[in-house]
Parts: sequence; structure tokens; C-alpha cells
Amino acid sequence: MSSKSNKGSKLSRRRILPILGGGLLLPFLGFSKTNQLNDLATDSEDEYQTLLKPDGTTVRVKTSVLKKSKVVKKNVSNTSFLNWLGRKL
Repeated sequence: MSSKSNKGSKLSRRRILPILGGGLLLPFLGFSKTNQLNDLATDSEDEYQTLLKPDGTTVRVKTSVLKKSKVVKKNVSNTSFLNWLGRKL
């Protein structure tokens, strides 16, 4: 009986490697996905639209702000749009 108790308390490489391997797989189980889903849910509540500035860069603007804004010129031709961008034809 003493040999069985010695075997149970003995820590060998065969017993340590599966424990280490299992511990290394824990980050891949996805425990942090719940936080990322909550962040995506809050982002989807605020709808954004991408707009172009005169210098050619893009800006994300909330659609609620766009609905409250005043339209200066509704239909713009290609030539006037390129002039607004500062590009020559």
C-alpha cells in the first residue's frame, strides 16, 4: 500500500506537461468575449456616417447631428465638387 501512496504523491513530467498544456490553452477559450460584445452593442446604438472634408480626409459623424444640420447646397456637380476639394481639372 505504501507504493500506491508514493505513486500518487510523486510529480513526474508526464503529469506536469498536460497541466501546463491545459493552462496555456485557457486564453483561447474566450472568456473576454463578453466585454467585446458589450462594446460592440454600445457602438451599434450610435450610428455614424463617414463624410469627406475639403482637405480630402474623412470624418465619422453621428447621424443625429446630420439630421439637425442645415443643408447649404443639395445637388452638387462634379466640377464644383472638385473645385471645393481644391483640385484642378
